[in-house]
Amino acid sequence: MGKLAVLALRLVIGVVLAGSLFVQVWMVPLLSADLEQAGAPEAARIAFLVIVVLGILCVQVVAVCVWRLLTMVRRGTVFSNGAFKFVDIIFWAVSAAAGLVFSIAVLLAPGDVAPGVVLLICGAALMVGGVALVILVLRTLLAQAVARDVEATGLRAELDEVI
Repeated sequence: MGKLAVLALRLVIGVVLAGSLFVQVWMVPLLSADLEQAGAPEAARIAFLVIVVLGILCVQVVAVCVWRLLTMVRRGTVFSNGAFKFVDIIFWAVSAAAGLVFSIAVLLAPGDVAPGVVLLICGAALMVGGVALVILVLRTLLAQAVARDVEATGLRAELDEVI
């Protein structure tokens, strides 16, 4: 991965982290006030706000883990056992985000929201869950690459002994 690509991705991650922090600090209180003015029941309002904050937290966790993986790419250590920790955290954060999106559908289903909207939100939850499964497949590919790297290192050591 080129230096320019790593720099661009880090810039994007920085913007995502700054934007998510802005949303947590500034927009969530405004959303709470809007829901209160709209007459939403307090329990539903609190549940919705908790889901939003936890969803933003999932995005932040993924961003930090991708940043750490980029650091490993730059150092040339991404094909090591240390990378699995970050990939696993990303998988669980995306899986949690899928559950949170589905919980929004559950929260909206008994209300005055059109059933089609609830179905669209369920579809979005399914797509986020699909992203988690793609991450799981990529983790398997990383495991294979790490195994090949260990095997190549062993073969190199044997070849050095022969020479």
